[in-house]
Amino acid sequence: MLERQVIVNRTEGLHARPAADIMKLAIRYKSQIVIVFGSRNANAKSMLSMIKLGVKQGNEVLVRADGPDAEEALSVISGYLEAAV
Repeated sequence: MLERQVIVNRTEGLHARPAADIMKLAIRYKSQIVIVFGSRNANAKSMLSMIKLGVKQGNEVLVRADGPDAEEALSVISGYLEAAV
């Protein structure tokens, strides 16, 4: 399992549009991808799960990936969250 701490730089945080974008990215990978915020976890392949986290711009999250393509998945999802838009 790989993991990376990430500061969310997207102005919308993890609301509907960014959560949908992450889901579209995550479903491309065989690995399980989880976003952790505080004591709560969200499956990155589930838009609703991510929205329920309540992540806002500037919050720190932990991105975990476990599986055959975990390194690439972790890099892509983390990069999306860190991108300032």
